[in-house]
Amino acid sequence: MNLEICKKIQQREGFKAFVPVLFPPKGIFNFSSEMIIKASEATGLIYKLDGITQILPNIEFFLKMYVVKDAESSAQIEGTKATMIDAIEMEAGVDGKQTDAQDIIYYIKALNYGIDRIKKFPLSLRFLRELHSGLMIGARATHFSDPGEFRCSQNWIGGTTPANASFVPPPAEEMKKALSDFEKFLHTRKQTLPLINIALAHSQFETIHPFLDGNGRTGRLLVALLLLERKLLEKPVLFLSSYFKKHQKIYYSKLDGYHNGKVDEWIDFFLDAVIDTAKESIEVSKNIHKLRDNDMKKIMSLAKRESESGMKVLSKLYETPIVTTKIIMDWTGFTRSGAQKIIDRFIEIGIITVNKNQSSYDRKYFYHSYLKAFINK
Repeated sequence: MNLEICKKIQQREGFKAFVPVLFPPKGIFNFSSEMIIKASEATGLIYKLDGITQILPNIEFFLKMYVVKDAESSAQIEGTKATMIDAIEMEAGVDGKQTDAQDIIYYIKALNYGIDRIKKFPLSLRFLRELHSGLMIGARATHFSDPGEFRCSQNWIGGTTPANASFVPPPAEEMKKALSDFEKFLHTRKQTLPLINIALAHSQFETIHPFLDGNGRTGRLLVALLLLERKLLEKPVLFLSSYFKKHQKIYYSKLDGYHNGKVDEWIDFFLDAVIDTAKESIEVSKNIHKLRDNDMKKIMSLAKRESESGMKVLSKLYETPIVTTKIIMDWTGFTRSGAQKIIDRFIEIGIITVNKNQSSYDRKYFYHSYLKAFINK
């Protein structure tokens, strides 16, 4: 399928810009039977993932790690060097040296805002502005991004000017028309399968590029929220940013192809992302369940008092898997000596680890097996 998504129109300033045609264009939903079968496979895997994660204990704690992982990948696509470890440490107050971690923190806050907001407010242009505002206010590039406001000037991707850019989105006036079509599309559900609808929403948003900065991150947030809004998931446990990061060059290439009408190729890539990520997330969920059962058995084998305090600490580690002695003191109400005894016992039975090269005062301790389930997946 090769459709006219945009027209490349000469501007009086001397460059050409991609101006979207009426969206969705006629014929865009004429997919092959192979594509429909692939979309159905991807949907089935999402439902399987949803069922498995529903039986996870303390699911809200586990969800936080899925969110942090997506935030890391989405921010790194835009050049952020920080990792999810940096973000967890910053959020826990353990370490704040990596300033890039703020990009991840703001992404997490914006996504959590969106998850709560979508329960009572429909996806719309206003919703997207609110999401962008939460993402960009206080972030490193805020003074360039005009948080929460659609742009009134020309932007571009690559190059030093629109004339030598790799992609030039529509001028501001044309952008307004394209956004109007896009908002109507967000409210359309019956024209095609939900996953194909979501794939088209992401690519069309990135084509319009309505903000001065933060479009990529906002567009990837949109995917996560649409999966919830379309009732494909009860909880946000499927995030595609890690797949997009892993295949970053292909991701950009397929989006570029979409601008030029290669819709099938973009949809095919998007469905691959869903299938691969869903399978991975199913595996992670199963591994977490096994890890929790094994670690609970280790703690329950301890003396009664140690076991009771240990279970309290273990439940908290799922939310904050990097801790200091002070954090354990806050969780338990114990003295420093008492908190250190719990830590030493957890190290002894193989639940947490420590980097011994750190100074002995306020060392960082890691719930390593739990972190490993999410890292480098």
